[in-house]
Amino acid sequence: MNSLMKEESDKKSYEDCSDIIDQAILRQKYKWRLNAVKWFDFDDVEQIIKSHIAKKWHMWDQSRPLEPWIGRIISNQIRNLLRNHYGNYTNPCELVNTADHNSSKCPVCIKWSKTKKIGLALKVPLSTEDFSREFNNRTYTDFNFKDSLKRLDSNMRQKLTGVHYKAYRMLYFEQKTEEDVAKFMGYKISPEKKKLGYRQVKNLKKKFLQLAMDILRNKDIIDQ
Repeated sequence: MNSLMKEESDKKSYEDCSDIIDQAILRQKYKWRLNAVKWFDFDDVEQIIKSHIAKKWHMWDQSRPLEPWIGRIISNQIRNLLRNHYGNYTNPCELVNTADHNSSKCPVCIKWSKTKKIGLALKVPLSTEDFSREFNNRTYTDFNFKDSLKRLDSNMRQKLTGVHYKAYRMLYFEQKTEEDVAKFMGYKISPEKKKLGYRQVKNLKKKFLQLAMDILRNKDIIDQ
């Protein structure tokens, strides 16, 4: 019994290895090359990976080295996030780039154009000189950004609680810092727990992003 208790007490916690985990994630940062998605950067990737490692911590066989185990998790998470934030929106048709392929008559291309093409356009910004040609041959002036943003904001206000809507406005309209939002939300940001407050703000940003994407998919927001 004493031997078992000693073995349990000798086990390392996630917090004990946080520095090793941070360094391991940083070593694989070069794999994240999705700079086109401006609202989702490597800081978000890092938080998701850390959360996943923490949830799976009990699965680490502590008789084995930690680095190879977390290395596989980090690599898999980055690959999955790249796939989810870009690959899910690309045209799945294998013939789309062939010379004699007619996208206007291809069922796969037609379905993609109706369902996911707009998602790809939202995620990957285009150069101003190519915008008209790339985006359905429409000129930039056809897009009414202000009215579309107002409709999105109105829907966000209906979906969020008063406090969360204020935090959303602070982040994306009032140019407040994450620390400002953490203080407004009452998150603990004392020096020894500073990361906790910022992590909670990161989770809020993910919630706002997911809600905005759901609204864009399901409501007529974009004014062209």
